Amino acid sequence: MGTPRPRRFEPLTAEEARALLTATDGHRLSALFELALHTGLRKGELLGLRWEDLDLASGTASIRRTLQRTNSAGLTALPTKTQSSERRIALPTECLRSLEQHRDRQVQERHTAGVGWKASGYVFTRPDGSPIEGATLTRHFDALLRRARLRRIRFHDLRHSAATLLLEQGVEFVVIKELLGHAHIGVTATVYAHVRLRLQRDAIDLLGNALREPAQPTTRPDDGDAPPFCEALVR
Repeated sequence: MGTPRPRRFEPLTAEEARALLTATDGHRLSALFELALHTGLRKGELLGLRWEDLDLASGTASIRRTLQRTNSAGLTALPTKTQSSERRIALPTECLRSLEQHRDRQVQERHTAGVGWKASGYVFTRPDGSPIEGATLTRHFDALLRRARLRRIRFHDLRHSAATLLLEQGVEFVVIKELLGHAHIGVTATVYAHVRLRLQRDAIDLLGNALREPAQPTTRPDDGDAPPFCEALVR
């Protein structure tokens, strides 16, 4: 079986991603959106994270499940999409800081809820501790896009945005494959072929500039026969 044809997506530019992060400031789920943009985790993987999956001391997260609504069991924690989707990823410093702040906020919410608190163990919950529906997260995301005055995209495009921005920073495909949890590197290479082609163009343009003959230095009208600057100094 061949590699599936990639779907169209609309990743954010670096400028748009910064605008979105600014818009999340003060939002109770700001740590989730920051994590999505930095790591490319799927929506269900983010909502399925439990505190036991995080090691903030070592700066890692273990991706073990996805939270999804099913017709038979409602909102349910399921195994990750594929075996390779179950993975351990490194967390950037910005995310560690925001997750610690999010944990403190959740503690306050637990005290406020009192006996009404739902001890689900999830990192990202509703104010009463119960799990968050994927549709609810999408509504929050759409509202943030409007606040940031950005074009409308899917939540899943944050995953593509993270991968595209990593590629533009020169990160190797194999690292991005492991971060995204793709089954094999061919999936990563196929999905982001357009980015690879653009980076190739940029690279060969740089090489063309290097191979082009340097421009001849121009002599200013008032230079006359003055010696070079370094020669004038030693005299």
